[in-house]
Amino acid sequence: MADETPEPVEIPYEQLSPEALQGLIEEFVTRDGTDYGVTERSLDSKISQVRGLLARGEARVVFDPESGTANIVVAV
Repeated sequence: MADETPEPVEIPYEQLSPEALQGLIEEFVTRDGTDYGVTERSLDSKISQVRGLLARGEARVVFDPESGTANIVVAV
């Protein structure tokens, strides 16, 4: 049906180029409203943390075909 919204698609982060993954992670960690607790962390520390989440399967990369954008989603 034409009215159906396409479902987001999970993309294994390993399939992204190193540059694309780095850009996606940097956008994620610098996004307004991202909270890392009371202690301020460096950009490198935040990037490392997100890479760890992806490696452990606690976060994933999701592509939204409707908007044409990718995002990192953290498991709750």
